[in-house]
Formats: sequence, C-alpha cells, structure tokens
Amino acid sequence: MTLHLIKLCVGATSIEDLADWQALVLAGKTGYGKVDKLFHTTRMTPKRGDELLNGGSLYWVMAGTIRVRQKLLDIEGFTDSEGIKRCRLVLDPPLIATRPAPRRPFQGWRYLEAKDAPVDLGKAGDGTQDMPPDMQAELLELGLL
Repeated sequence: MTLHLIKLCVGATSIEDLADWQALVLAGKTGYGKVDKLFHTTRMTPKRGDELLNGGSLYWVMAGTIRVRQKLLDIEGFTDSEGIKRCRLVLDPPLIATRPAPRRPFQGWRYLEAKDAPVDLGKAGDGTQDMPPDMQAELLELGLL
C-alpha cells in the first residue's frame, strides 16, 4: 500500500521558488556544496519506509496550501558532524503540481494516506496543466475547478 509524506516548504512561496532553490542545490551553488542527488534532511526517520518507497511522494505545503509533490526515491539514515542522527529523503527532481489543498501549520513531517492526497493537476485532461498556479488557486477557491 502506498503512503506519502507531507512537509512544510519553509522559505518557498511558490513552485517556482522551490524549483529555483533545488536547481541551485543540484548545481552546487549553495552552502551545501556539490550534491549528486536531491534530498531533504529531517531529524526523524519515518518508520513506515517500505510503504513510502512503494510509490510514495513528499507533498510540499507552501503558504498554507499543498501545491506540489516529488516522488520519494530513498530514505537514508545518517549521523551528522555533531553526532545527531538524521534522515535524508531522496527526491526525484521533477516537481509535480497538485490540486491546491489547504493545510494548517504543523512541525516536522506527517504521513499522508493515498486516499487523502490531492490529485495531480493536468491529470485526466482537465486543461489546468498550463495554467499559472495563482490562477488555479483562485479558480479553485471560487469553485470553478
């Protein structure tokens, strides 16, 4: 059974912001140095890793709304330079826009059941794949999408 994670995307207010940041990370133009894969580091390691790696994604919450997801490729535990156990959520670089779904603030990450995950935009030929995210959000709020 597929399971997902949901996480606040601190510092990015749009899908474009996140894409720009991740491109800089992959190009080695940040304080992290050169990396060979895209990942997000967390303190806690998910205990349901097998379910997450069975087609699961990390859903990003931006400005109180789920807007995008990335497929989870791997979960790597490691110990940082200060001796603290951490976890890398290895991500597939493509960002997949989802139907905006409001979410209240929370700390860390949470599991997201597949039945509760927002659908991808542009799926089933709904014509939204080329629409700007702000327009999509406004049309959803008005009940027109």
